[in-house]
Amino acid sequence: MKKPLVAGSLLLLVAPAISLAQTTFDGTWKADLSTAQMPKKPDVFVLQDGMYHCKTCVPAIDVKADGQDQSVSNHPYYDTVSIKVIDDNTIEETDKKNGKTVATSKTAVSPDGKTATFEFKDSSATNADPVVGKGESERVAKGPAGAHAISGSWRTTKFENISDNGITVTYKLVGDTLNMATPNGLSYSAKLDGTDSPYKGDPGTTSVSVKRLNKNVIEETDKRDGKVISVARMTLDSDGKTISVDFHDSLRDTDIKYVAKKQ
Repeated sequence: MKKPLVAGSLLLLVAPAISLAQTTFDGTWKADLSTAQMPKKPDVFVLQDGMYHCKTCVPAIDVKADGQDQSVSNHPYYDTVSIKVIDDNTIEETDKKNGKTVATSKTAVSPDGKTATFEFKDSSATNADPVVGKGESERVAKGPAGAHAISGSWRTTKFENISDNGITVTYKLVGDTLNMATPNGLSYSAKLDGTDSPYKGDPGTTSVSVKRLNKNVIEETDKRDGKVISVARMTLDSDGKTISVDFHDSLRDTDIKYVAKKQ
């Protein structure tokens, strides 16, 4: 069950959380998952007649659900997907790139079919230890008659127990250049004038630009081969200890809000 926030997702969500003034900005910030307002737009899956379809993946995924690696194209984080049906309510997914496992997940639908829990291990956008965590989803719409219980529309309601390396970022402002680094090996150095700079360590993000909107607000735009994939607007709170983040996933047209706290 593909979770948009996993494939590079919490890393992309957390990394933009910065402030403007060097005295309050420099340091390490950590996302507070309890504050997250998850996307209202649901994910849509269908598992039926031996085929698995992730209709809201970008690009969409259509593979056999036989537990074997199936080739997919145009996905920067993986080139094969394996869907294994454990039972009538549970599936496992394994993503690989160049034969190496980069992400695994297990999703189980509750007996009443109204909720689902998932756990994951994801190293698709990291040069270090994988990001691990759990989460929950609620059913928005049923799938086709006779389809596996995972089928239908699901809205993620929460993430929990995310490893610190997936929700922590360190910033240092040197002159008019912002330097970002994460425990996973992601980094960039970008001027605060909106010009593009290289984004390192994430195969799905090739460039970044950072722009000052006013004294307490900046906007980060991430791109893939020149195309905007996400925009994050960050507002430094008056106490200088928290940042409110509004994140828009341009590929999936979804939004999330959360607060990052200075460590």
